[in-house]
Amino acid sequence: MKKILSLFTIGFFMTFSLIAQDDQRPNDYKGNYKGSGKGNAGYVNKKESVVTDDINDYKNQKDIFQTDQEQLKTTMTSGLPMGRWNEGLMFEGIAPMDHMVSAANWYPNTEDILEDEIRIIFMGSSPMIRPGQANTSILMQFGNGKNLVFDIGEGSVANFVGAGIALNEINDIFLTHLHVDHYGALPYVYMFGAWNGRWNEPLRITGPSGAEAKYGTAHMVEGMKMMTEWHRDAFDVFPIGRGWEVEVNEFDFSDDGGVVYDQDGIQVIHWQQAHCKDGASAYRVEYKGMSIVFSGDGRPNKLTAKYGKDADVLITEMQAEVVAISSQVYGVPAVLSRYTIDTHHNPAYAAGKLYDDANPRLAMATHTFDDLYANNEMVAEVREHYNGPFHFGFDGVVVNVTKDKIWVRDGQLPDYPNATPPQAGSQVAENGGLIVPTPRKKREDMQNQYIRDMQYKPEEYYPEGFTPELTYIWPSDKPIFVPTEKIPSSMKRRRTDFDDQGNFIKKRDFKLDNVETTK
Repeated sequence: MKKILSLFTIGFFMTFSLIAQDDQRPNDYKGNYKGSGKGNAGYVNKKESVVTDDINDYKNQKDIFQTDQEQLKTTMTSGLPMGRWNEGLMFEGIAPMDHMVSAANWYPNTEDILEDEIRIIFMGSSPMIRPGQANTSILMQFGNGKNLVFDIGEGSVANFVGAGIALNEINDIFLTHLHVDHYGALPYVYMFGAWNGRWNEPLRITGPSGAEAKYGTAHMVEGMKMMTEWHRDAFDVFPIGRGWEVEVNEFDFSDDGGVVYDQDGIQVIHWQQAHCKDGASAYRVEYKGMSIVFSGDGRPNKLTAKYGKDADVLITEMQAEVVAISSQVYGVPAVLSRYTIDTHHNPAYAAGKLYDDANPRLAMATHTFDDLYANNEMVAEVREHYNGPFHFGFDGVVVNVTKDKIWVRDGQLPDYPNATPPQAGSQVAENGGLIVPTPRKKREDMQNQYIRDMQYKPEEYYPEGFTPELTYIWPSDKPIFVPTEKIPSSMKRRRTDFDDQGNFIKKRDFKLDNVETTK
């Protein structure tokens, strides 16, 4: 008990002593702040926690702060105006643009493309599909609102969806050649693009001829139509409209330098690629004085050095010559890997030679495996000949290109995205509004009564009072016309077509016959 009282007494007096000391301090006490050097220490008001002496000197005397604009610019930009170096990964013009939301990452539907700009998104980059990499596909987006797609390999559509691209925007597809890893997703785009918004325009495909007609792009498309006959007939219960139409532009693969596309200020030329069999091509895309080259697949080719000369971005395929390791990683026998590279593909040493001869502002490699052991090896092999800006074009990589700058970022594509609805810009341009077609068929036209009778009746599975109004029959026997102002805002996201209020930018006069107009 005495010990407890003793501790209590000590604690009480210590507390009292501290309180007494606090009471002895003035309301305004001298702190450690030394003022402006005039000999008087500043005072701190403990109630307001602000400096009370000398503060007006800092508010009123301009000579205390740096106000020289050139000096401020030099200071705030880490000395760039002083001419000591060119910042931007040590290469002129490799730097972020001011309009970017993030210099490190690109986020879907967060940035408009400038009028004098090209944006490249790698939607697939691997010769062999695997969970982390789709087969080859590249989207080029232009400041005038146009999209061009180069190859459409298996698995790439998932990345288009993740990047906020609507299915009906996957159009104007340019195929480099007819290996399936470069067009494997085409049937899906054909089927589901027609179902979800490509109602009033054809699917447009450009690709090379072959040594014989059966080896050309047009023949492949006819085969795709035959392969999807059941699917197309089944989907005719939906408002497909012109969705099954395919406009094929098959060009002569041997016509090096020939123009295959020339619209809306964009021109595309082609030339042959050395990919073991005749009928493989490369492309150069020109827009507002900028050029993007995609070589497709092929052995090192002097035509690509010629037609790719001084491109802003030169994209080639590339293979790492570490076949003993890659045969274990990819499950391909070493002799098969070696033989495939030597007859069909572009080894990294050769890519470096090609880049050095072509002299692009930025060289990029795709159609290769994103693996740490291989990436470092490929960079070392490229550097044997080429010392300019270089980057890999793996899935989700985004490249912004202007005449002054180029910048590469990682696109943050979600695994489970909120898919973008059909975009109505092209349809409004053609029709003055959105036209939803009439289905060609009804369910009873293609399904026997017996199997329909075997279906559970709705009252057997819906809880009482929760049965929705079911739509067994399409609600109109005529096409439905939706005026621009009635089109949902989610279908008017592209600022090249609509302003912030959802008004169409390029207005025209239209005459509509035999359509029902929504009120």
